[in-house]
Amino acid sequence: MSAFTARLLTVASREDAERELARIGADPRGIGMMSPKMLTRCVHLSKLLCRQANVLKQEMLGLGGDAAVARGTVACSIDSTDVILMGTEKQLQRLCEKLLHQPFGLAGLAEELTSFLASLSPAPQIWKIARRELVLDRPLIMGILNVTPDSFSDGGSFLDPHSAAEHALEMEAEGADIIDIGGESTRPGAPQVPAAEELRRVAPVIELLSGRLSCPVSVDTWKGEVAQGALVAGAEIINDISGFGFDPAMAPLAAQSGAGVVLMHTRGTPDMMQSHTGYGDLVGEVIAGLRCSLDSALSAGVERERIVIDPGIGFAKDTAGNLEILRRLREFTSLGLPLLVGTSRKSFIGKILGRETGERLAGTAATVALAVANGASILRVHDVRAMRDAADMAHAIATK
Repeated sequence: MSAFTARLLTVASREDAERELARIGADPRGIGMMSPKMLTRCVHLSKLLCRQANVLKQEMLGLGGDAAVARGTVACSIDSTDVILMGTEKQLQRLCEKLLHQPFGLAGLAEELTSFLASLSPAPQIWKIARRELVLDRPLIMGILNVTPDSFSDGGSFLDPHSAAEHALEMEAEGADIIDIGGESTRPGAPQVPAAEELRRVAPVIELLSGRLSCPVSVDTWKGEVAQGALVAGAEIINDISGFGFDPAMAPLAAQSGAGVVLMHTRGTPDMMQSHTGYGDLVGEVIAGLRCSLDSALSAGVERERIVIDPGIGFAKDTAGNLEILRRLREFTSLGLPLLVGTSRKSFIGKILGRETGERLAGTAATVALAVANGASILRVHDVRAMRDAADMAHAIATK
């Protein structure tokens, strides 16, 4: 019988690598040099010239890695190609160093790739909002409070401001870190609500919670007029499903107010979005959309430390798309920002499990746990107590 045993190691971060090296008693001086060699990365680059791609291919092979390019790249019989770099973190860092001395604009690519690799370090542990900072060393729970007559899950339940305020306090007692108040349904097919009516629904609730609620309030709106009124009433976060894409007034308002912001990805307004669920490269296109939203926010003067991103589960995505985003969620952390995920009670869970809206607690808990394991920092949920437990348990498993 063999005297040794073999097993696979799961190494998802520099911390994982350093822990495993220390466990076997590696020289502390060598741990810093060896840990990057344990992190294998696949990096997708878009629309490179063939001569650029050919240099990347040669350099990666010389470093012991590889690069995939489109057929016809070597002969330059096509105009451009996407490239997938395959190598360890160490090899990719060395590639950047070598590209600094190459022609064809590759020095600029090296700088961009260096910045990208640096962004793969853990997301910031602080989220700055209007009047405080939220620590992200554990998953935050954002409790959903819809003061609407037609939201898909709890529409009509909290139309009375006093009833809505009491529910917010209950959610805080159950473990909510943020209360997200919305006055317009964003379910698929939902009609738009005039800004004045939306503000009439949310502002009184926020005012009633002032001085009673310890955790911050977020306003779920894409309208600058509503966001401004909510901030005056006491909200500290703007949760914009359009990622600053629907109302040009929203980004300047966010910058001027100092509010925290959530930039979500969608295609089209809620009444039309489910007719736009076709993608050639789902994750790539969603990340590209989020980059556009991020650029808009930064250009308007919003501080990066105030921004959280949301891939928009259920917004212009079909069931297969929602599952793919959850499965590949960690790819979104490449943007270097905290990640919010909202799956609570959504229709894709019902389709998979054959459950009505009120029967999706266990399905939602599964998505919350996997989201936390794959890098989510904030979970937007209806059932606060249960999802607080699911998130904390997943976090304990994933980080200890």
